[in-house]
Amino acid sequence: MPPRPRRRRAPQRQLNEAAQLADRLQQAGYTKRDIARIINRDPSLVSQFYTRNKGAAFVTALREVLAAVETGGITDLPELAAIAARHTHRRTTASGARARVRGKAVLITPTGSGTGRVGAQAIASGSARLRPLIAEAARLGLRLAFTVRLAKTAYVHPSGSRADSPGIRREVTQRADHTEERSYGSAQTGGFDAADFARRVDAAGGDVTAAIHKWLVETERIHTDAQIVHLEIRTWRPTSSR
Repeated sequence: MPPRPRRRRAPQRQLNEAAQLADRLQQAGYTKRDIARIINRDPSLVSQFYTRNKGAAFVTALREVLAAVETGGITDLPELAAIAARHTHRRTTASGARARVRGKAVLITPTGSGTGRVGAQAIASGSARLRPLIAEAARLGLRLAFTVRLAKTAYVHPSGSRADSPGIRREVTQRADHTEERSYGSAQTGGFDAADFARRVDAAGGDVTAAIHKWLVETERIHTDAQIVHLEIRTWRPTSSR
């Protein structure tokens, strides 16, 4: 019997330039999550540099970031993100207009009402989608409140404790997966100064998840190793400003 012909291996696809630059940044010690934070996008997009040939719009930014790392010796993520931001531009249509971004837009109405929420995947990358909402709320002098979901054991105080969120009449929501949602701040209690939380987010390098987590730990509401699995931000205009 004649030998079977050998099956040819499919040629390995050449990585696009965005993926090549991302590889070099990873060789320099940065993770895909770090790269996503630098370009202010979700880590899933960085993965798509490899799987779906995306990332052309970020090539210039990644080149500049890589040069800053390799030549300038800059390692701080916020500094690298600032460099990338100067070279990251929205896509344009064939007519030259700015392309629309897919997904839910964060919107603050003329009355100051705005809401943004993120799930586990976005939270893992710093809830970047919520940063513009908080920044705009700070610019407009708004108040804000937020709801977080964590494992029941992650909270310091028991459900309904006034030491946890005094004055909040909204009931605690308990989930079948042993997590619990709790709200902090409301229009009735005055909420929080959006500008203060915007400063906290900036201090965390734009990581909204880390900023909220740090506040909850500092105010002794959650344990330090707690993980947020859902986050919602709500804004409104204080009555005195109307």
